[in-house]
Amino acid sequence: MKLSTLTHELAIWGYAFGYFACYAPYSALTKLLSQGKLSGMPRALSGFELLPITTVASLVAMFTFMTVMGFWQYAGRRTVFGRSVPFPGRWTFFSGLATAAVIGTTTLAYTFEGVSIVFMMLLMRGGMLVMAPIVDAISRRAVKWFSWVALALSLGALVAAFTDAKSYAMTTIAAVDVTVYLVAYFVRLRFMSRNAKSDRPEDSLKYFVEEQMVATPAIVTALIVVALVGHGSIGMDVRRGFSDIWQSGAVGTAAIVGVLSQGTGVFGGLVLLDKRENTFCVPVNRASSVLAGLVATAALTVIAGATSPPTSELVGAGLILSAIGVLATPTIWKAVRGKKAQPA
Repeated sequence: MKLSTLTHELAIWGYAFGYFACYAPYSALTKLLSQGKLSGMPRALSGFELLPITTVASLVAMFTFMTVMGFWQYAGRRTVFGRSVPFPGRWTFFSGLATAAVIGTTTLAYTFEGVSIVFMMLLMRGGMLVMAPIVDAISRRAVKWFSWVALALSLGALVAAFTDAKSYAMTTIAAVDVTVYLVAYFVRLRFMSRNAKSDRPEDSLKYFVEEQMVATPAIVTALIVVALVGHGSIGMDVRRGFSDIWQSGAVGTAAIVGVLSQGTGVFGGLVLLDKRENTFCVPVNRASSVLAGLVATAALTVIAGATSPPTSELVGAGLILSAIGVLATPTIWKAVRGKKAQPA
């Protein structure tokens, strides 16, 4: 195997680690904020109160990252008022809107009372695992045997989680959150498969940049509209998120959550944009986040006295680790064979 090809095949695991490294503190801090357990917090913050500050922080992080990395050059261009500016295409625009829905529903998922981080992750990730081969079939992509094995192991993790009767606790709003999340990801995966997963790295990078430049501005704009015209408890909470949160004693932590959220968006998106089939990329992406959720839950148990995850969820995490091993084996084997083939 050529070095460049091997480097490309290994890159997805570096992205997966980055996803894991951002996701673990992101989910743990979100849960602590929603429970009001950080020092200096007079009360807990609802998910809708957290969204304004976290999404604004994500927006700043996104523009900073794109600028520092010089990624704006890969975006499509339009002339606006005589100036050439980065501009998304039709498919990346809609994919960006779907990504905005993913950002919001992911943050909300870890704020619901009585629903564990790991269980919400398994629901959301499990739905994506089922979805991956369906999208591949629609996109007419061949699925390799090890992707099917990893998919089966990952689904086994879901079954293990559902064996715990207590894990069935689910509020209506949590169920709606999961549904919106999965629909948004279906749209996103379908558009990625159609327009970005190719042998040309520049196609994936162009798609990535254009999707990112739409997603966070879209959700920030939506929250501003809700704050201005929204009614009921959700509208009130969003308005508090823009105004009262400055007295919450948690602005700095909430901003960190937003930056970490953007990190998960960057690394998670790069994993999914790998040219290989969705039935390969989605388990890599999902396994990273489930393991991050387990680490976050363990940290909360030590730091905040949270309930330890049940045995069923630990078994599920073990199956996820097995899936990672299956997915990584072909690339590692190719690397070993390539080394042996080199002249001494």
